[in-house]
Amino acid sequence: MQKILDITDALEQVAPLSLQEEWDNSGWQVGPLKDEVSAALLCVDVTPQVIDEAISKSCDLIISHHPLIFSGIKTLDYKDVTSAIIIKAVQHNISIYSSHTAMDAAFNGVNGKICEKLNLKDYHILDNPDAQSGIGMIGFTDKPYTEIEFLEKVKKTFGCQIIKHSDLTGRTVNKVAVCGGSGAYLINNAMEQGADMFVTADVKYHQYFNALGKMVVADIGHFESEQFTKDIFYCIITKKFPKFAVRFSETGKSPINTL
Repeated sequence: MQKILDITDALEQVAPLSLQEEWDNSGWQVGPLKDEVSAALLCVDVTPQVIDEAISKSCDLIISHHPLIFSGIKTLDYKDVTSAIIIKAVQHNISIYSSHTAMDAAFNGVNGKICEKLNLKDYHILDNPDAQSGIGMIGFTDKPYTEIEFLEKVKKTFGCQIIKHSDLTGRTVNKVAVCGGSGAYLINNAMEQGADMFVTADVKYHQYFNALGKMVVADIGHFESEQFTKDIFYCIITKKFPKFAVRFSETGKSPINTL
């Protein structure tokens, strides 16, 4: 058993809730319902499958990247998916905590993990309000790549079914910007800082035009870009509480499929 607030305090030492965006709802979604918990389940999204998985694996704490609740809930109704998850969580004494944009903005958060997975070197924050927090990262590749080579590397690393990207420029890839989740608003920032490629998600049709001939914009998928957040949670918790049971969700996946 472990005190539940000690676990969330450890997460917030890396990703303080003060870093979250104004529109966000990082932090407690349900609970805390208990003073101590026996096991945590880590996921990107809290879905009906994930809550059932927590029950089957005897996890009384779920830690997710995306919040279960984004806006106010006026009525709990079983017909509503979010309400049904909340009701089942309370019935089974399962607390739910989410980090979202607080972890997005943390230096050792989502984007730092992407840089690590892509072997980027000397990276720093792309949209940088101060030296230790901000959205996106930009750094240097471990060696020169052709654009196709680096896209193949990204596809393999993140297990993408497809990657949508803008026209190739024919340049060598030496400097790469990244932003997990919806980062297309940072395309200009990436170009201004000399990125050869920008890896992100949720790019809209007209946004691809902004980089034509200057930089390759690669949309790898929202879930795919943030899937390794679970690894961040795991490292933080197990480093501080090595005897506490931490499990990865095996049911969580992107809700988007391709044919």
